[in-house]
Amino acid sequence: MKVDFHIHTCYSDGSLTPEEIVRRYKNEGYSEIAITDHDTIDGVGEALLCGSKMGLAVVPGIEIAAIDANNVETHILGHYIDIENEELRARLEDLRAARKERNKKLIICLAEQGYPLTYAELLIGKRGDYVGKPDFGRAMVRKGYIKEAHEVFKPGKFLETTEAKSIKKEKISTNEAIRLIKGAGGRAVLAHPIQIKGFGEAGSDEYFDRIEAYVKVLAEKGLDGIEAYHPDQSDEQAVRFAMLAEKLGLAVTRGSDFHGDDIKRRKRN
Repeated sequence: MKVDFHIHTCYSDGSLTPEEIVRRYKNEGYSEIAITDHDTIDGVGEALLCGSKMGLAVVPGIEIAAIDANNVETHILGHYIDIENEELRARLEDLRAARKERNKKLIICLAEQGYPLTYAELLIGKRGDYVGKPDFGRAMVRKGYIKEAHEVFKPGKFLETTEAKSIKKEKISTNEAIRLIKGAGGRAVLAHPIQIKGFGEAGSDEYFDRIEAYVKVLAEKGLDGIEAYHPDQSDEQAVRFAMLAEKLGLAVTRGSDFHGDDIKRRKRN
């Protein structure tokens, strides 16, 4: 089976509609995909309908940004969730309001750098009102400030200045993220673990020792799996994550973290 359990649509910070995603993956011979937009489930229903029409299994999902008591920041994927779950939907509304305030601050920050944008310009081509950082890149391309959307993440510039990076989006606790996903009948998976900061050099033996201890705690809280296969993780790292999952009795998932062809990911060696 050919699967991808980490995909973003234009309902969060991806560039393609759910229908475009489903058609693309169907044409590429995939058997099953998961729609995992950031902190929103608004596009899942549309994707499920398109999947049913086109004959592609679509998993209802989400990606939730989280932080624990030690300020360790992670992303938790939820697969097979009930998108009608009232507690989940209510909490996502809280995050929606906080995200809008964060984005207003980022607009001011970019204007101070000489790159004025309006909120309406960030919403061009989108469905719903979610705005993520890749959307800033796309808007800046349309304004002629940069040539490609991924340039917005250029070190020391745009959204990577000290001022912009200090503007944080609200995150819920890691335990709450897992609880919300499980409460909605879903499977909680640790996304792209190589991105977790503060555990030493990424991919080192020290790093994997600390990741193992960390994941053990998450498993006790209900974590179901690890995204072992992700573009930011080398083949060697993927194998080590898969072995860790097997050791702890957790599922292994694979995801592209696809946001669109204009936001490129580069596999680490």
